[in-house]
Amino acid sequence: MENLDNFRSEVKAWLDNNCPPSMRTGADPKTPHDEVWGGRKAEYKNPESKIWLDRMGEKGWTMPTVPKEYGGGGLSKEEVKVLNEEMFLIGAKTPLLSFGIWMLAPVLLEYGTEEQKKEHLPKIIKGQIRWCQGYSEPGSGSDLASLATKAEDKGDHFLVNGQKVWTSYADKADWIFALVRTGPLEPKHDGISFLLIDMETQGVSTKPITLISGKSPFCETFFDDVEVPKENIVGELNAGWTIAKKLLQHERTFISNFGLAAAAGSKKDLVTIAKKHFGEEAGKISNSFFRTEVADHKIKEHAFGLTLKRAGDEGGKASAVASMFKYYGTEHNKKRHELMISAMGKDGVAWDGDEFDQEDKNLTRSWLRTKGNSLEGGTSEVQLNVISKRVLGLPS
Repeated sequence: MENLDNFRSEVKAWLDNNCPPSMRTGADPKTPHDEVWGGRKAEYKNPESKIWLDRMGEKGWTMPTVPKEYGGGGLSKEEVKVLNEEMFLIGAKTPLLSFGIWMLAPVLLEYGTEEQKKEHLPKIIKGQIRWCQGYSEPGSGSDLASLATKAEDKGDHFLVNGQKVWTSYADKADWIFALVRTGPLEPKHDGISFLLIDMETQGVSTKPITLISGKSPFCETFFDDVEVPKENIVGELNAGWTIAKKLLQHERTFISNFGLAAAAGSKKDLVTIAKKHFGEEAGKISNSFFRTEVADHKIKEHAFGLTLKRAGDEGGKASAVASMFKYYGTEHNKKRHELMISAMGKDGVAWDGDEFDQEDKNLTRSWLRTKGNSLEGGTSEVQLNVISKRVLGLPS
């Protein structure tokens, strides 16, 4: 306990000295906001976003449990809890958003070679390389194992040809971790490999996909005679399906956090929006029916947050249980946005025009974006199948 107390004092002092003012709660609202993904193409509206990323990355605290030899913080579970608590107390912003952190790094730690870990993990942790995911294809979504993108063995390299779809931010990414077919004669689950590809390699191209929200986070990605070094394969040849399943569990655990609301008092908080549009009496939402709806939702949200915390405290290893969290978290997030839109009345369908605030327009687009939550990372129907078979043990 004394060691943890000393560690807490060290963390508090470090954060006081190193977390820039605009990276904390209470920052000047006029300060440009950055959603920091890092990478070779990164641009920063607010220079302090880059400073915060560099300091946290150098400390290894963007992935605090990863061993120091790979660029991580080397912290224990208890120390990470202290770090998170102290960051929460000052309202420190997340220094880095990263598919490399959420998905690739955990499987590299488990399946990668020593050379792959030392090459890629430090760059992920410091935000030097931005990754995207190459799983789904035009004819292979829920039935992912039917993928057709092929990687032919050419001696010292693979020659990759094919297409991926729904590759989030592929047009901004530096590298992609992709599933490719290396065993065309094997059963479909047994002929897949997990390959790391530099997006600047000749033959790689991307095309944005415009969504109903008006934005384009997704892309089509094309591979035309792309040469990839043999050492970029993770795990054994034709054994990528095992890695793919484990990565999906990490992805689903990450997506499940969508179910936890934005901080109370923020412009996108459900209670704040309801009070603004319905009015409030004695600090409560005036409309009793909607107040009941919000209370029910917030109780479920709190219970869900405690469940996620308990799972983390018990080890937090990726497993089929991630499908339970993913299913509940995404459906809960969709419900929260439905309630916010309902509370806003006509402002809930803001799109264009000076009569609407920009925040209202953004929220309408966010509401539309949530419709994809129950599709990405495996549809809700797929999650229910996983839960029934692998968690409950029900017959197929």
